[in-house]
Amino acid sequence: MGGAFVAAAFLARLGSRIGLPTIPLFILAGILLGPNTPGFVLLDDPHDLEMLSALGLVLLLFYLGLEFHMDDLKTGGRKMTVAGCTYLALNVGAGLGFGFALGWGTSEALVLAGVLGISSSAIVTKILVDLGRIGNPETKPILGIIVVEDIFLALYLAALQPVISGADDVGAMTLDIAKAFGFLLLLAIAARWGTGVIGKLFAIKDNELLVISFLGAAVLIAGIAETFGVADAIAAFMVGLILGNTGSGDRIRDLVHPLRDAFAAIFFFGFGLSIAPGDLPTVIWPVLIAIVITVAMNLLAGLVTARIYGFGPQPAANVATTLLARGEFALILATMAAAAGLDERLSPFIAGYVLILAVVAPLVAGRSHWLVPLMPGGREAAKRAEAGVEPATSRS
Repeated sequence: MGGAFVAAAFLARLGSRIGLPTIPLFILAGILLGPNTPGFVLLDDPHDLEMLSALGLVLLLFYLGLEFHMDDLKTGGRKMTVAGCTYLALNVGAGLGFGFALGWGTSEALVLAGVLGISSSAIVTKILVDLGRIGNPETKPILGIIVVEDIFLALYLAALQPVISGADDVGAMTLDIAKAFGFLLLLAIAARWGTGVIGKLFAIKDNELLVISFLGAAVLIAGIAETFGVADAIAAFMVGLILGNTGSGDRIRDLVHPLRDAFAAIFFFGFGLSIAPGDLPTVIWPVLIAIVITVAMNLLAGLVTARIYGFGPQPAANVATTLLARGEFALILATMAAAAGLDERLSPFIAGYVLILAVVAPLVAGRSHWLVPLMPGGREAAKRAEAGVEPATSRS
């Protein structure tokens, strides 16, 4: 673990001198020191960091929940739902169509629908933090889309597992979906009406005890969520949402920063360990086509979201590029597909697709202003920005 921290820090420090974001560099460190790349191998088995990586994901989404306010859900819940469902319809639909067009099989097409359709919550969160966009107006719909995606994810996984494994027990599948939905409903009720009681439990003056308390709550609820078929990420987000709206919310937000940054680095390093770049040439053309489709659908989703919220071209470009990355969920699907004995081309395809987007997305997000002139009304907005009269809704 010490080697992972040092390697990630070393590459990130080098990259920072030329303006590169940390995410692809953390991933690159994992690839270079992992078992799938020739040379020195720091870890033979990526599962050695599995629990620490899971903690990194939990803390990233917990922090995201802390930044999300109940008032945002009360006043903009309908818009967020519409934006999130639109994003899913465009990307999951395109992924399903692409899967059938490849001709690898129906189960494979269902897996590819999820791979192409769901953004990486961890990478999206890190991009927003690294680029200092947490307070931007377009960040609220981005977070809303992530929430809708994660809720969809819980139901999707519950339904997909018996389908790709060949099970025909509809009753068991229905029960899994009902358990996942019921647990999400309990968390939503706690977020809506339990904040006062929970706030009293976390009204702790001592910082040490407060850290232990909120960390225990986030990890415990995330772990319980997994037993109900709910993604640990969405459960951690909900815990952060609840605690962020208590009297201790500001202190928790400050205290979680170093934990979030440290374990997020391990998450992305572990992510790199699981990728085998040598397998990419065998599926390079399907990967490139899938990336083109994903970019196109994200641009369209960004434009639709901007229309829903009345944003200008720059926020639309920010939405489209920030949500571009694919990551942890796609790798989970690759593991499920391999266990179910699906087409052997799926694993290298998913690894190559995820690797390219995980590296490219943070770079593109940081340069989203390059897209503005290509978008409807973009040239006018660019001219206004150059003249110093850019409207508030189009600022990045």
